[in-house]
Amino acid sequence: MTLAAPSFQEIIAPGEWRSVEFVSDLHLQREEPETVAAFARYLQASRADAIFMLGDLFEVWVGDDSLDEAGSFEAECCALIADAAQRQPLFFMHGNRDFLVGSHFEKSTGVQLLADPAVLVFAGERWLLSHGDALCLDDVEYQKFRAMARDPQWQAQLLTLPLAARRAQGRSARAQSEARKHSPEAFYGDVDTKAALQWLGAARSQTLIHGHTHRPADHVLTGDGTQARRVVLSDWDLTADKPRAEVLRLSDKGLERVRLVPM
Repeated sequence: MTLAAPSFQEIIAPGEWRSVEFVSDLHLQREEPETVAAFARYLQASRADAIFMLGDLFEVWVGDDSLDEAGSFEAECCALIADAAQRQPLFFMHGNRDFLVGSHFEKSTGVQLLADPAVLVFAGERWLLSHGDALCLDDVEYQKFRAMARDPQWQAQLLTLPLAARRAQGRSARAQSEARKHSPEAFYGDVDTKAALQWLGAARSQTLIHGHTHRPADHVLTGDGTQARRVVLSDWDLTADKPRAEVLRLSDKGLERVRLVPM
């Protein structure tokens, strides 16, 4: 499977920015209040000039109309985000779990929606940002689903269903995902190096920052006489045997991983 290099949205950082932070794959859900609380603490404490949330902020997002449901989990989370957006710019990129986030979310929170991929021009360099799922070409079944789920007509048809029906579908999808994790036949694709290098070349960037795979690491990419790097964000899970919550900070000192939970 091949992937053509897309066009790239560009975000040019103001000259006064000194640091930005990246997070992804928090999978916020009511059933895991510890992770939600950690996210709330992080938003309150962050002194970054901007925060980039690169997909799967929510475990599932069934439509922006969930914000209008009194007492909904989505509305509670978005109140936290809206409060933070008054202190610093926040950017959101769709993931494979929250691809239905739309303009109502954007207006309600003050967050700026990002295309995937996007390029951040900051500290004299071009940083390529992506959720990462589009580059996992070996996961053929998922790529078929992704192509369908990102189709505007398919999304519009799904959103005609009652909110309760979409919530039920979301619960079913989560249950299937959990069952898949424990299946001996489970397959989780990783980012395709050739495709990543093609994107980086087209974006005139040396560094790709992404999430999705839940495999935080720094990779050196080589091919066709070029060398670049791929920096993978950590997922968050405060209920795991070894709790995870990590921020990637970018400043004039470079990239730094900041753990929000003790070792």
